[in-house]
Amino acid sequence: MQPEWDTNRDYHSFANPDEVRVAHLALTLAVDFDARRLAGTAELSLTYMLPDVRHLFLDSKDLQILKVQTPDGEALPYCLDARDPVLGQRLNIALESHPAKMVIHYLTSPQAQGLQWLAPEQTRGKRLPYLFSQSQPIDARSWIPLQDTPQARITFEAKLTVPKGMRAVMSAMNSADTPLEGQFAFSMEKPIPTHLLALAVGELAYAELGPRSGIYTEPAMLAAAAAEFEDTEQMMAIAESLLGPYAWGRYDILVLPPSFPFGGMENPRLAFITPTLIAGDKSLVSTVAHELAHSWTGNLVSNASWRDLWLNEGFTTYFTNRIVEAVYGKEQAELEWVLEFTRLQEEMQLLPLARQTLPANVQDEDPQQAFNRFTYDKASLFVHQLEACLGRPAFDAFLHDYVAHFAFQAITTETFVDYARQTLLHEHGDKFTEAQLLEWVYGAGLPSEFVAPSSSSLDKVTEALHAWLGGTQAMRLEVQDWRVQHWQYFLAQLPEILSHGQLAELDACFKLTQSTNAEIACDWFRAAIRNNYDPVLPALGDYLCAIGRGKFVRPLYTELKIAGYLEQMRAIYARARSGYHPSIQLQLDALLEE
Repeated sequence: MQPEWDTNRDYHSFANPDEVRVAHLALTLAVDFDARRLAGTAELSLTYMLPDVRHLFLDSKDLQILKVQTPDGEALPYCLDARDPVLGQRLNIALESHPAKMVIHYLTSPQAQGLQWLAPEQTRGKRLPYLFSQSQPIDARSWIPLQDTPQARITFEAKLTVPKGMRAVMSAMNSADTPLEGQFAFSMEKPIPTHLLALAVGELAYAELGPRSGIYTEPAMLAAAAAEFEDTEQMMAIAESLLGPYAWGRYDILVLPPSFPFGGMENPRLAFITPTLIAGDKSLVSTVAHELAHSWTGNLVSNASWRDLWLNEGFTTYFTNRIVEAVYGKEQAELEWVLEFTRLQEEMQLLPLARQTLPANVQDEDPQQAFNRFTYDKASLFVHQLEACLGRPAFDAFLHDYVAHFAFQAITTETFVDYARQTLLHEHGDKFTEAQLLEWVYGAGLPSEFVAPSSSSLDKVTEALHAWLGGTQAMRLEVQDWRVQHWQYFLAQLPEILSHGQLAELDACFKLTQSTNAEIACDWFRAAIRNNYDPVLPALGDYLCAIGRGKFVRPLYTELKIAGYLEQMRAIYARARSGYHPSIQLQLDALLEE
């Protein structure tokens, strides 16, 4: 029997912010590449919400707690409770004297889930090691003892000691002029959710993109990255016109090594981006727009728990499409919207209908399971539907007011529904009803009224595919003006079963196995694996060893397993595993053991 969930509670945190809240975090950490550890202190400034609270509960995972004390040295009793494999351990600290601050001395584990340590040979430059964090959803607790819940925002400052000659950056105000003498200081004066805490240390160069934006990355990637993302400042202006002033001062980008497991991460003032977006033609830069849009929906207005992730990702995916339309044109925006729907359709065939709602009901599961196509693409379709019903001017006014109303707050699904009742339904109830609102938010699948997005730009792709399947030679197809998204759609619409002759013809004509576009290569490899087309296996192995982005590696290993390539899958994984992020290693380890 399904338990009754408290929709106001974060089931993925041990913290008690409703009783006592960490308001400010001051970190002093030394980065030890040899031991693969962070060592130092976390000073927590406390705000007491209840007068008789006697314990502070913090989240920790695989941390070695050395001691807990007040700033003047008074020891504070503490204990670590039993370990949960997903959530880690509750750090229980006694508050008998109600200290205003406490200092926790600690070490991270070499296997910390939220940190990836790369050897020099795993970097582009091959000279120096590299460290980067990934805190979302609940891995900040693996490198800082804290209230690891989006319900408890904090300001922070940090002092990092790193090897001389290396640069440290954080999700705070960064300065490219800081000398590489081993000491870096950071400050974030605006309260952020803990999953947006981030750091990176490596051989990093910097290039300015605009008066408020710049890019950090390894020197060998700097020129290509700066050219690919040169429209960032224009994107910022478009986003501000939709959502109001940019609240964070600067928007810098860090392009990480290929092992970064995501397309991007919206860490404020320093978005993390995968190098797989550097295609040379700006065809994949919508991910930069996506992380920028998070500066409003996700960083300003946050999800209160991982059940409510759709409030971040759905609105942001919609805003991404609006930014792309304004910067790159309506055709590009329509193409990307159709591809969103195509991805959603694929996942609708895989997930049980009951899981196909906007709230990700993962309260008793790993919150990583919340990151699916329903919290992104179904939620985006819902926002597009609101725009279609209200009209763009009225809807834009609603969105602007929504972001302003909840700025620097974490909200639940129910908070949004209540706000929509009081505003959107009150003013536009003749265009969009409460029944429609509730069906979109809580209903499974897609509402009966839903009309799928379309793009006339894809007609030529459909015609080409039908012609080829009807016997026209691939070399005679007119594909000269196709964009990346046309190729993605073509590959997504291929029949499940193809002959080796058909696959060989496509490959010989369009050089798909040698594609340098990560999206096209992944879609092609999936089609080839499904049909046991062995000629792609050497290139596939190289691809899986060179890229660690979960969007690509998870489905490819899954396809290998389904197609019966167990020996080849294990051989490739043995070569590639050390270059994957710990979170990806866990997922793929489980896949291989099934």
